[in-house]
Amino acid sequence: MTRGAGFARLRALTDYREFGEWFRVKLDGPFVPGQVSRGQITYPGYEHLKWEPVVQKMEPERLFSFTWHPYAIDAKTDYSKETPTLVEFRLEKPRLAHCSYSRNPASTKSPATAVWKHSA
Repeated sequence: MTRGAGFARLRALTDYREFGEWFRVKLDGPFVPGQVSRGQITYPGYEHLKWEPVVQKMEPERLFSFTWHPYAIDAKTDYSKETPTLVEFRLEKPRLAHCSYSRNPASTKSPATAVWKHSA
């Protein structure tokens, strides 16, 4: 994944309007770390439920996390005493930890060999 693609995916998660489209919830406003994000679930059959996660962390191009009660489906029950579930979206740069050859291949003209030579 390229940096641009990763950023676009995380932006789609952290922009409250795009998040709402993906997860079928109409949010009242932008996400703010440390605050409750309020909205209405729009998924068919669950439209009567509110969605109120607590945004934990937002680190640009890297991390978005929140806590919520995923099974809070009874509007008359107070779920605030229950331990919430942590949801975390984390993007990490792909990297090569270690690579080595025991000997050079006979032909060093293949495109794959050229990539290995220039990336090492």
